[in-house]
Amino acid sequence: MLPAAALTLLVGMTSCTKDLDVTPIDPNLDTTVNYDGLFNKCYGNFGLQGNGGANGDCDIDDLDGGTTGLIRQMWNSNELTTDEALCSWGDDGIQQFDYNTYDSSHPMMNGYFARLTTGISYCNHYLEMAGDSDAQKAAEIRFVRALEYYLLMDAFGGVPFSTTLGTPTYMTRKEIYDWLVQEVTEIEPALADAKAKTSGDAMYGRADKAAAWMLLMRLYLNAEVYTGTAQWAKAAEYAKKVIDSSYKLNTTGANGWSAYQMLFMGDNGESSAAQECIWPVLCDGKQTTSWGVTLFLMASTWDADMDATANDPGGLNGTSEKWAGNRARINLVRKFFPNDDAPQVQSYDMKDYAGDDRALFFGTGHTLDNPLGYFGDFKDGYGVAKFINYKSTGSVVKGSDSQFPDADFFFFRVAEAYLSYAEAITRQSGANVTGAEATQYINALRQRANNSDLRTAYSLNELLDEWCREFYFEGRRRVDLIRFGKFGGDSDYVWVWKGGAKNGRNFSADKNVFAIPAKQLKGAIQQNPGY
Repeated sequence: MLPAAALTLLVGMTSCTKDLDVTPIDPNLDTTVNYDGLFNKCYGNFGLQGNGGANGDCDIDDLDGGTTGLIRQMWNSNELTTDEALCSWGDDGIQQFDYNTYDSSHPMMNGYFARLTTGISYCNHYLEMAGDSDAQKAAEIRFVRALEYYLLMDAFGGVPFSTTLGTPTYMTRKEIYDWLVQEVTEIEPALADAKAKTSGDAMYGRADKAAAWMLLMRLYLNAEVYTGTAQWAKAAEYAKKVIDSSYKLNTTGANGWSAYQMLFMGDNGESSAAQECIWPVLCDGKQTTSWGVTLFLMASTWDADMDATANDPGGLNGTSEKWAGNRARINLVRKFFPNDDAPQVQSYDMKDYAGDDRALFFGTGHTLDNPLGYFGDFKDGYGVAKFINYKSTGSVVKGSDSQFPDADFFFFRVAEAYLSYAEAITRQSGANVTGAEATQYINALRQRANNSDLRTAYSLNELLDEWCREFYFEGRRRVDLIRFGKFGGDSDYVWVWKGGAKNGRNFSADKNVFAIPAKQLKGAIQQNPGY
């Protein structure tokens, strides 16, 4: 049996060997490793807390499984800290997210850091044991590891680094960036060809060349933030590779569900929506249950008064879970209703008032503003009804389980390539407004949403608003605000309760990266400035 300490980066939380597919044998004999099980474990770190489902053991010692869910903490750190979301739960750390007062003692960031470093260790273990057995699988696990390093670097800046089970070294954000570009470029030829697929296809849920292009696109789009040097041409190049592939925007609705809504439904892996998903985190109401992926996105944003469809009163979001936590800041709703005239209506009616299918807000009985901030209740702000477990095969068809959803989380989707390409070529040109080609891609998303306001050009600030309209509550807003200079530092943009003030106030640019959690400051690991 491998010692537990050998399975993690030294700065990560210890992972028990029982969580890996390792068969303990007499120490004088060989140890047999289930390579396929370990391969699946590397992917599973994105969606599962451990091997036992939602109520089983957690891979991260001394931390709650649901709370340490990778997608859940990526969402918390990138949404609650921005102009999109507020939460009033009493969980330690929520108020600090809401008001941008997080520091090295933040428990959720400790869990996020530990989840990422533990996942990296699983990948290192697979590559050490089975890296020479299958070239494509090895490339996929190198991609998974790279994606976790990207998330770690984006959130925390300089981080511990190792590609083996040995002692990690400290690498700066630029050094990690440079390694990531080289690593993903190197593995791309060994990945499967870019091909749109559904859950019935063998490669669904696994990374192909398009996933590598998406990660390179993100790196290059944010290169100026990470390294000080912009890479707009490279960002546009990889975005165009995705756009020209067999992956396409979903423009087809079904049974009263809009094409946009179908991206976030219980059968998004089976319907036409799947053609837009370049890499999903898999969820299944029977087989891969979790408190930290799409159930979190549904349950945390709903209460018992909300319904996804008028055809099923009392049906909620298609699950039995209604945690009444995360809701919209007024600044998010203003992206669709700039005059603060969003009506107090059901979410399925709101899009008609907004003239945009993406306006999936619930206003009945809610205040539009957030007068009490963290200390308000769930109705202190409009509800967000984006993620649901209904299926597009009918108007009231639900998922396979009454509690846990079948909806996959679309980590990468084609719409991101559209907006990345539009932004990159605009910035590369040195202009402050989009040209004809960039405008075409923005308008394609607005057309998909049945928005009739199709313009001939968009300013960069309007492009940032379009990022919000298309991707709100998908766990990326903080990254976009930082790239546009609208997050920490001397910004011209504030939102309600930014920095803990009702009318918003700026906070230090140091908070553009999170503090290295105090429990992870070991060996050569350095704390970020300002903490």
